[in-house]
Amino acid sequence: MTAALVRAAEDLARDMAGLDLRGRIRLVEDRIPGRLVFTTSLGIEDQALTHALALNKGRTEIVTLDTGRLFPETYDVWTETEAAYGIRIRAYAPERTAEEAFVAAEGINGFRHSVAARQACCGFRKVEPLGRALDGAAAWFTGLRAGQSANRAETPLAEADEGRGLIKVNPLADWTRAEVDAFIRDNFIPYNVLHDRGFPSIGCAPCTRAVKVGEDERAGRWWWEQESKKECGLHLHRPEADVAPGQEPAAFEEPARSAMSRENRRELV
Repeated sequence: MTAALVRAAEDLARDMAGLDLRGRIRLVEDRIPGRLVFTTSLGIEDQALTHALALNKGRTEIVTLDTGRLFPETYDVWTETEAAYGIRIRAYAPERTAEEAFVAAEGINGFRHSVAARQACCGFRKVEPLGRALDGAAAWFTGLRAGQSANRAETPLAEADEGRGLIKVNPLADWTRAEVDAFIRDNFIPYNVLHDRGFPSIGCAPCTRAVKVGEDERAGRWWWEQESKKECGLHLHRPEADVAPGQEPAAFEEPARSAMSRENRRELV
């Protein structure tokens, strides 16, 4: 089954390459039987995908992981998106007892104590709900792009997720950030206003800051950690929980609110 899954993903990636976004989505829906799921973070890439899915009126389910620690602006764009497209985005929330146990043991912001603690927090807030969201799915749409960070530089249009037994589809993998911005602007797509305030990548509020000039797009995520560890576990087959040298607890740094110059900010409107 694994070899067949790999071949199917490779064939799909090859055939997606020459298509536009809506064509890529239609190809996946035509070729892959079974349940199809798109997990949106409500960030700018995912808003582009939501727009295309909504216009296609296909069979892909649009869901999100409501971690309980999102920015107010994220909930605002969630509401605006549902109203704009006449859809309902299903939320998957953390399991209550796991959240209560973590807060009791580590404190409300205990994820800053170590990489292991932060990954544990991501585990019950994101990874476990994702498992429920993808239960029984044959394909998983994401908004990953190769240009988002060094860790994602090799992101293909489609790949076999052997751990979950599905095909992971990244229709924007070969898009640049400028192309995403133009698509959002040209199609009048709702987007999170934090993107206009120096936040190219938006996750949980306590774990996201504005980026500084010269930093990559995901530098504002878990900025107190080493770059090589900065994934939450959603896009890793087995997230590591060890603490490398230099990843010991660090003093909390306030998010940069005006870190980017006017010339370097990606203003969309």
